[in-house]
Amino acid sequence: LIILTAIYGDDATSRSLAWCRLRIILSLTIVITTYYMTCCAAIDQFFSTNYHVNLLQICTLKVARYVTITLVSFGIIHSIIFGFLVYNIPSIGCVISNPIFLQYATFFFYPVLAGLLPIVVAAIFSLLAYRNVRRIVRRQLPILRRRLDRQMTAMVLSRVIIFVCLALPYSIYRIYAINSPASRSQPLEFAIAQLLQAIFFSLVTLNYTVSFYLFMISSPRFRRQVKYVLVKKCWKYCCCLRNNQIHPENIETINSHMVLEEV
Repeated sequence: LIILTAIYGDDATSRSLAWCRLRIILSLTIVITTYYMTCCAAIDQFFSTNYHVNLLQICTLKVARYVTITLVSFGIIHSIIFGFLVYNIPSIGCVISNPIFLQYATFFFYPVLAGLLPIVVAAIFSLLAYRNVRRIVRRQLPILRRRLDRQMTAMVLSRVIIFVCLALPYSIYRIYAINSPASRSQPLEFAIAQLLQAIFFSLVTLNYTVSFYLFMISSPRFRRQVKYVLVKKCWKYCCCLRNNQIHPENIETINSHMVLEEV
């Protein structure tokens, strides 16, 4: 969608109300889910490295499934409500016309729910997890467990740092854009707003692709696992597909079996 918009210079949101709402619903669902999954990763790492047994047993696979389903459901429902309260103004594009919901989006959703709240929560719990890992040296734990906890904490901490750096500028820009939307009747102001939106949106889009490369850099175990999957599994599977051949069956063996059955 971004490539088509850059080529044709129009994303069709100013001409189609349905597409305007659908784009808002899809983008907000992805944003909410991604942001709070990052928070959940930091929270899970904090509990899994905690030295208190009660806190250590809180995060289980069953709890993780329930939390994931709840977050995804909340993101979808909230985005649908948000999308149906957006209207299309030809001179501006997709805007929130309801004054009450505009206040909600301006003062709560963009600055808190999709802004400072996930950023602060992820940052706090990642730092607490880092503190727990530093205490692991004093605890009587196997060396392998210590290494794994350190690697996981390094992965989560690096992910949260990048998340904060990429998400914060876009959240600030969205607050400004809602309060002062640029009109198409003023070409210079509109072009500057589009440029800023493209820059900040490109930064926040990296949140969805940067995790793999961060984990490759920060975790030797993750690198070995990726190498094993790509070389041992995928490459061998592709080679086996290429080397598959059809061989004729041995007729003499079949006839001998038939003779034995008759006897």
